[in-house]
Amino acid sequence: MLPPKSNFSEWYHEIIQHAQIMDIRYPVKGLYVWFPFGFKLRKLVYGKLREIMDREHDEVYFPALIPETELGKEGQHIKGFEDEVYWITHGGMDELDVKLALRPTSETAMYPMFRLWIRSHADLPLKVYQVVNVFRYETKHTRPLIRLREITSFKEAHTAHRNYEEAEENVKKAISSYKEFYDSLAIPYFVIKRPEWDKFPGADYTIAFDTIMPDGRTLQIGTVHHLADNFAKTFDIKYETPEGDHAYIHQTCYGISERCIASLISIHGDDVGLILPFDFAPHQIVVIPILYKGKEELVMNVANRVYDRLKSMGFRVVMDDSDDRPGAKYYRWELFGVPLRIEIGPREAESNEAVISFRDEKVKRKISIEELTEDSIKTWAEEMHERLRRKALDSLAEKTKLFESISEIKEWIGKGVALTYLCSSTECGEELESLAGAGVLGEVLELPEGVEAEKDGSCVICGRPGKLNAIAKSY
Repeated sequence: MLPPKSNFSEWYHEIIQHAQIMDIRYPVKGLYVWFPFGFKLRKLVYGKLREIMDREHDEVYFPALIPETELGKEGQHIKGFEDEVYWITHGGMDELDVKLALRPTSETAMYPMFRLWIRSHADLPLKVYQVVNVFRYETKHTRPLIRLREITSFKEAHTAHRNYEEAEENVKKAISSYKEFYDSLAIPYFVIKRPEWDKFPGADYTIAFDTIMPDGRTLQIGTVHHLADNFAKTFDIKYETPEGDHAYIHQTCYGISERCIASLISIHGDDVGLILPFDFAPHQIVVIPILYKGKEELVMNVANRVYDRLKSMGFRVVMDDSDDRPGAKYYRWELFGVPLRIEIGPREAESNEAVISFRDEKVKRKISIEELTEDSIKTWAEEMHERLRRKALDSLAEKTKLFESISEIKEWIGKGVALTYLCSSTECGEELESLAGAGVLGEVLELPEGVEAEKDGSCVICGRPGKLNAIAKSY
């Protein structure tokens, strides 16, 4: 049995193992092993992400090792990662002439190659992405899928453009792509421009996607960075313009990690186990024959017919004809988040019917087996997706409040996101963080559906004109 979800930390720790997402017993802190079931879930989720990326990007692969000489070129960038880099100093017994870094992210691996690839305006825009592992020496409390030393599933896209404006248009496209991705997972989010002191090292500005976890802390689940020509100047990436001049490219990069899986598990799951949207469930449908003595053959004949019918439609269906009691079977497949359960006992077999129930509702209803059509199942899946989306939005709205005073913000911090107004001064932002005991996530560009607040107001610290900002404790 899982702990109640109200005890989120323990619940999350247990569900990761019991639902066979990751095995946490690997003997290196912050490194975890994907179970087969968890990896199937990962494959389905990242399949959607790849589908979106493939529309305008080419998938590539760059090496995991970055020479210290390249990593150190962009001073602001390496300064942002200097406490997190793993260094390789030896090859066998020989000390290396140049230390090699295990990539914390791939700008400094990719951009020396971009310099070789990009020659003229005809080579632009360049849009590539990769899904790779990145390594960060994380000293805080590690947690599977959320805070790791090996991020195993880092989707990073990198693009090059002729000028700042074209790169900015791509930032908007990236935000739109990420919205589509998280909407498909029924995960609600804020779109937030990070404050200057918390932007990606080397970026002109950073825009992040944040969601609220069940314990009230926020989880950053995606970032989009406008790099301007900062890295182009460092790595001397120029192109020939139509007029024959040479100009620096402008770049963007944007990433999503397996935190998307963490948010999927955490936001939709319940006290019993996972609740997965139909499109992303490794097992979409489970058929459970209820066997009674003397009626086994009758029931199994009908159950097998239903199984074969669903399989031929292309659904990911599993048959549980084990000797376990029905209650044990129900619990097992609820734990694994199977969206649709079909039960067939002697009565149903005799009348050519089945009992169906959905993981998020647990309401049983009897239908004719002829109603199990591809169209009806897809319609039910869409209805379940909308229920999950609405429930997640309602939960997020309950954890989001607008405040006009510091004392109210302090009382709320830890329960969810506090919205308030801040001017653009770093001093006011730092003072608010100090007084509230939480981080300023930044200016809110887009609020989730169901959360409303004016974009402009008076700074909660100094009273000058300010923008709507979000403050919260974060993972």
